[in-house]
Amino acid sequence: MARATGNRNNGHTDMFITLEGIEGAGKTTQLKNIVAILEVKGYECVTSREPGGTAIGAQIRRILLDPQNSAMDAGTELLLYMADRVQHIRSFIKPHLSAGRTVLCDRFFDATLVYQGYARGLDKELIRTLHRLVCDDLQPDLTLLFDLAPEVGLARAWLQINNGGRTGLETRFEQEQLVFHRKVRDGYLDLANREPARFRIIDAGRDEASVTRAVEKVLLSFLNERNGPNQL
Repeated sequence: MARATGNRNNGHTDMFITLEGIEGAGKTTQLKNIVAILEVKGYECVTSREPGGTAIGAQIRRILLDPQNSAMDAGTELLLYMADRVQHIRSFIKPHLSAGRTVLCDRFFDATLVYQGYARGLDKELIRTLHRLVCDDLQPDLTLLFDLAPEVGLARAWLQINNGGRTGLETRFEQEQLVFHRKVRDGYLDLANREPARFRIIDAGRDEASVTRAVEKVLLSFLNERNGPNQL
């Protein structure tokens, strides 16, 4: 597996950190908090998201998340996500990592495994093979999994949508049945169980300040393990 590390910037090795979780888990909210924590430690950070982390990806995102596209075949969905990721890796993620920056991304390959594999029922080994073949098998150094009950996450997501905090033009997944979102959550927890060295599970059912404190604790512990206590 191709790891992200290898360059240095201001004495720090570049990192690739991903945020995962079901709808309404608070990833987007925490992303800016994570940047603040890392920048205090001297890391130069850039942020992105999937799908839609590039200009081309933004067009793919509109297709994928448009609720009018409810008839989309699962295979079509998978290949669109892969196309978005190829463009993202080669035009954004890898150039920034090569420049010694820390890249933080709201969703990455794990999301494809759980949404299209665990939840849609597509062959998970096929998905992994596609990632190896077309996405350079790029793996995050750290994945923060924001975990909470699907009922809570969906209620949060729809509240944001109804209040205008999120666009109603990107609700195709929010409109899935609860059983779908339960499969997504179970898939994430299974992946975390299989790769404990990479995943850190954050209880996202708490208030924002409590979640931020938990994230900071996890990040500092990870940096300590990775760089040593004197190189945070």
